Amino acid sequence: MTRRKFNVYAIVRAGGRQEKVSVGDVLIIDKVAVKAGDSIELQPLLLVDGTQVTSDADKLAKVKVSAEVVEATKGPKITIMKYKNKTGYRKRQGHRQPLTRVKVTAIEA
Repeated sequence: MTRRKFNVYAIVRAGGRQEKVSVGDVLIIDKVAVKAGDSIELQPLLLVDGTQVTSDADKLAKVKVSAEVVEATKGPKITIMKYKNKTGYRKRQGHRQPLTRVKVTAIEA
């Protein structure tokens, strides 16, 4: 008989989006104002532990998803071009979104 190893994972709210995370995952979220090496808490929306799924708000209030900040980074360069025909109007603008790379360290139910 072979045993199946169930992986514990959670759906968390991170930077305005929902991300599926498990322990050891590295994800990129919107900028968080903490230094590298500090830990942050992510808000869980759903917890899956084997075959048990937790989505009740009262039970999720007891769940902690901890993550360690790895580094502050920036997203890819986005170029915005504006152009109007026959008037000589051209405008070029660039943007790089500030981001934070975090590593999930623990999911405690």
